[in-house]
Formats: sequence, C-alpha cells, structure tokens
Amino acid sequence: MTLKTNFWTLTALCASVGSLSAQNSLVNNSINGGQLNTVTTAVPFLTISPDSRSASLGEAGVAISPDVNSVHWNLAKLSFAEKSNGVGLSYAPWLRKIVNDMFYAYLPAYAKVGDRFAVGGSFRYFSLGQINYTDNFGNSLGSNNPNEFALDLGVSTALSKKMSVGVTLRYISSNLVPRSFAASNVRPGKAGAGDISWYYKTPLKNKKVKPYNASLALGAVISNIGSKITYTDKTERDFIPANLRIGAAYSMDLDKYNTITFTTDINKLLVPTRPQVIIDTATGRQVILKGKSQDVGSIAGIFQSFTDAPDGFKEEIKEYNISAGFEWWYQKQFAGRIGYFHEDKLKGNRQFLTVGFGIRYNVFGLDVAYLVPTNGNQHPLSNQLRFSMMFDMASFSDKKAAPVN
Repeated sequence: MTLKTNFWTLTALCASVGSLSAQNSLVNNSINGGQLNTVTTAVPFLTISPDSRSASLGEAGVAISPDVNSVHWNLAKLSFAEKSNGVGLSYAPWLRKIVNDMFYAYLPAYAKVGDRFAVGGSFRYFSLGQINYTDNFGNSLGSNNPNEFALDLGVSTALSKKMSVGVTLRYISSNLVPRSFAASNVRPGKAGAGDISWYYKTPLKNKKVKPYNASLALGAVISNIGSKITYTDKTERDFIPANLRIGAAYSMDLDKYNTITFTTDINKLLVPTRPQVIIDTATGRQVILKGKSQDVGSIAGIFQSFTDAPDGFKEEIKEYNISAGFEWWYQKQFAGRIGYFHEDKLKGNRQFLTVGFGIRYNVFGLDVAYLVPTNGNQHPLSNQLRFSMMFDMASFSDKKAAPVN
C-alpha cells in the first residue's frame, strides 16, 4: 500500500477497523435529524471477530459451544471443551477493495488440565501493509510496515458441572509510526488489559424433544479492562475498547444426525460517549452542553459509559449492538450458518448479513464466512471470504502413535 500520510492520518485509517461509517461523521454529522455520535477508541483491531465460525453467525460467540476460538469470545467455556487441546489459525484480508496488503491474523491455542481447568492463549496481528510517510509539507520520511498485535494468556476453571469462570491477561502493542519517521514525541503505543468471563450451560428436559438432547447456554464477558494508551510523550491518553458482551445459545438435536443452534449476543463498548460541546467565546474553552467529560480514568470510564450519552436513555440504548445467528450441524461433520449484525445508524451504522459453512474431519476443522452489507454502506470485509482452521492436537498424536496393522 502506498499512501502519503502523517501520524494522525494513519491513526484514522486504523480506526476504520471498528466502523468505516464512523469516518463519515467528519463530513456529515447528522442522519435524518439525529446527531452522529459514534463511540471511538484506540486499537480497534481488538474488536474484530477473529474466527469464521462466529463471523458467519453475525459475530455472536459468547455462548455457542466451546472450541479453540473461545480464547477470544469467552475463555470460561474452555473448561467444558470436548477436546483436551487444540490450535487454530484465522486469516482475513482487510480493505481489499482499497489496498492489497492489509490483513488480520489470529492464532489461538488451549489445553485442558484435569477435569476442571483449562489454559488458553492467542496472538493477534494486524498489518497495515507498506506505507510511505510524508511530513506536513510533503517531504518524504521513508516507508515502513506499521502493525498492531496483542498477546493473550488466561485460565478457566469449572465451579460446578454447569458453570465456569475465566480470567485473561493481555499485552497490546500498536506501532503505527516509527520514531525515526516522525516527530521525536511520537512513539509506539503499549497497554495492558484483562478479561473476566462467565459461562453456564444446562440440559433442558422436554418431552417433545426426547430421546434427543436440548440445552441452554449463557455467557458474559467484560474484555479489555486496562490502561489507556498513548502514542506521544504528552499526557493525553486514549481509551482502549473495553467491552461488555452477553449472550445466549439454545441447541437441540432434531434427530441422531441433525443438530441446530440459535444464538444471540448483545454488545456494548464500555467507553465514555463524546459530549455535546460549544466554544466559550470569552475564554476559548469548550463548555459541555449535554453529556459528561471524557477526561476520566479507564475504570471510571467503564462505569460512566452506562449513563453519559448526551441525549440520555434514548441515545444510551442505541449503543448496544445485536448479533444473532443460526447454526445447523449434520453428523457433527458439516455445518451451515447464517447470521445478522445490527448497529444503530447514529452509532456507526454497521448492518450486515453473514453466511458460512464448516467442516470437521478427524483432527482437522475448516470454517468459512462471507459478509454482505444490508444498509448500502461498505464494510472492510464485504463480499470476500474469511477462513479459519483448527487442529485437535491430542487426536493427531494418538493417530500418529497408533500401530499399523
């Protein structure tokens, strides 16, 4: 990718990960009489749905059956994983209609320890491709490959036969502009964060579905609880995308071959909303008309995010996104999926349909997802395929060790 850009232009490009339509607020700050007021953060790559299974379920993943990608969605689920360990790999090109060398990659892994515990970790990497830098006068500062990554490590434990909890620690690095190419006060951003997760699953007794099984699963995760991040030597710091996600999944065996799952997630960024302000002509300072100041700490910002929308409850409720999906499995080997994601038009306007399929064969699994915008707006991953693979390492070792007759 070749772009003439400075540090702040590059930062705006990274923000497209969360919502392309949010950038439109720079040009048009109203839609049908309502004010655009998107909630924005630094390092939005942390909010990307990394795997194709959940991506094809409308980005719902908190309560669906556990697999290796639960490291991202809900680490607590791993205590109830059927396999003793696993490794995954996901890849997604980014903004492919604009550039050809941006991509997102995700590598998770987990292992169960006894009957109650599981440990999991992951590496997320977001590359912005090759960028040519210039100063404000158009003079070349050279080129580089800016990138962001996150390292996760966590543990899950079962509290009972139906419930488990998990804790994840995360290191975040965002290297957008090397110091040698920019002003001396610009530096890579670094932050630490953590997740707290909960999972509950119970069988359902229903005469209508006997002799086949049905179950209800619930999940909740508060993710990216941590420090703010800065790219300069100044004291100003930006929020990282602290996030609340709660979800439910209902699964039922139609017969001994077919299983279906209905799932839904509700998602909210736990980041302060931008207030409505005016400029005091006497002092030249901003004065808040509605809402609350964003100049608070990260933990205070989490609590404030529930009550600080400038237009009160009617705006606050618009900050909750809804994901819904349907999954069908045949003999636990072939899956078909469809989903929908909805975000209010005043909070980013991401609305899209997702479809996909999955294959499980012995030690190997493959998931594919495809996204179609439904509101006329473009999305970074629209009209292109995303791929995820997973490997059951324990079964692989067993097969290698099996004697040949």
